[in-house]
Amino acid sequence: MADGSMTEEKIDFSVIDAIARKHSVERGAVIPILQEVQDTLGYVPKAVIQRIADDIDVPASEIYGIVTFYAQFRLEPLGKYLIKVCHGTACHLCGAEMVADTIAQVTGAKEGATSEDKLFTVERVACLGCCSLAPCIMINGDTHGRLTPESIDKTMQEIRKKEAASAG
Repeated sequence: MADGSMTEEKIDFSVIDAIARKHSVERGAVIPILQEVQDTLGYVPKAVIQRIADDIDVPASEIYGIVTFYAQFRLEPLGKYLIKVCHGTACHLCGAEMVADTIAQVTGAKEGATSEDKLFTVERVACLGCCSLAPCIMINGDTHGRLTPESIDKTMQEIRKKEAASAG
């Protein structure tokens, strides 16, 4: 999967064409095509929707409708750090909204969005299965629990510090 650094200007459409050809023998192949495109690029760029439509002779509006209907598809690349904010019952009762608000303030990314610097993408999830750690989040697969505004701020500062060190 792409790391979010690919831009629409750099899309190799021959890859998209090959994916479409591979699946177009099946009726109703739009979802498998979109899944493979997203696995390849990390998201489904809008320019790719038109290309798929042309390749398999399905209206672009129909493909766009599928992409926007199903939560599994993204029209924008993910940030380098995917933050999943748990809103399960335990996390809700222990402050999931505070966690989401604090993350939005600290990263500049609200739930369902990516920060301007493309570093953080924040997703709302129903449950991470870590109820004893409520409220909790997952950052790129690592669980962080018993969160406070201070611990969230510290974690995000550590990430930014790590990124600054690797960039310089």
